Amino acid sequence: MVKKIKDVHPPRGLARLGWRAPIWFYRLGLGSLLGNRFLLLNHIGRKSGHPRQAVLEVVHHNEETGSYVVASGFGEKADWYQNVMAQPEVALQVGRTRMMARAERLPLPQATEIMLAYNRQHPAALRTLAGILGYQTDGSETDISCLAREIPIVLLTPIEKE
Repeated sequence: MVKKIKDVHPPRGLARLGWRAPIWFYRLGLGSLLGNRFLLLNHIGRKSGHPRQAVLEVVHHNEETGSYVVASGFGEKADWYQNVMAQPEVALQVGRTRMMARAERLPLPQATEIMLAYNRQHPAALRTLAGILGYQTDGSETDISCLAREIPIVLLTPIEKE
């Protein structure tokens, strides 16, 4: 059974710099070096109203709809997650492709399906991510289903500008 082995909080201060370094790849026009496994999320701060950015790992991409799925590794505490729940219209960049999208938290059954599929494709990455986030998992379907309850899964659906 997945278990919480330590409390982890979003990085602050100097530790935050390392987590935010990939943003500079996009700012320097090098976002394509990160491939399709990552995206740059441009969103609005819920308190400040200022533009904010975060680079997130793509958990799933639906080529038919153009939607992307990302996980909020630091749970509901993550600033980007709180921001997009408050103001769900966002801009994305994946490689050199840019688009507007609407963010929504997936319901638990869908989130569980996505996490199970991700675990089948990238089991070592999921175990590593779980460890970084303070969880210990054996990779079983039961564990992954429990993780899906703890880690919000967000769907980013492209929207047309009118």
